[in-house]
Amino acid sequence: QVQLVESGGGLVQAGGSLRLSCVFSGRTFSSTAMGWFRHPPVQEREFVAAISRTGGATYYEDSVRGRFTISINNAKNTMWLQMNSLKPEDTAVYYCAGATNVAVTIDEGEYDYWGQGTQVTVSS
Repeated sequence: QVQLVESGGGLVQAGGSLRLSCVFSGRTFSSTAMGWFRHPPVQEREFVAAISRTGGATYYEDSVRGRFTISINNAKNTMWLQMNSLKPEDTAVYYCAGATNVAVTIDEGEYDYWGQGTQVTVSS
C-alpha cells in the first residue's frame, strides 16, 4: 500500500520559515515525479513545486519561486519543501503527491498518489 505522509506544518509569523516533509512508502511505489500542492481557504487547490525523482529538474509556482525550495532524498524516501519569507497568502493545507507516468509535472491531474495534508498558517 502506497503512503505519503506530510509533516512540519504549523503557525508562523509573516517573514518566518517552515520546512515540510513528505515520507513516501510502499513496496510498489515507483513514482517518477513528486510535487507539493496547496489548498488555500475558499480557493481551488494549486500547484506549488515539483521535482523529478532524480532531483535533476524542479519547477515552482511564480509566487513562491525564490522563497521555497523543493528537494528529495530517495535513500530516505523523503521529500521536503523549505519555505522562507512566508506571507499570509501562503496560508493553506499543503499536500505532497507522487506521479508515476511523467518525468516531472505541474499538472495536478497527472499525480496518482496524495498525502493527507498538513496545515500551514502564516499570521500577519
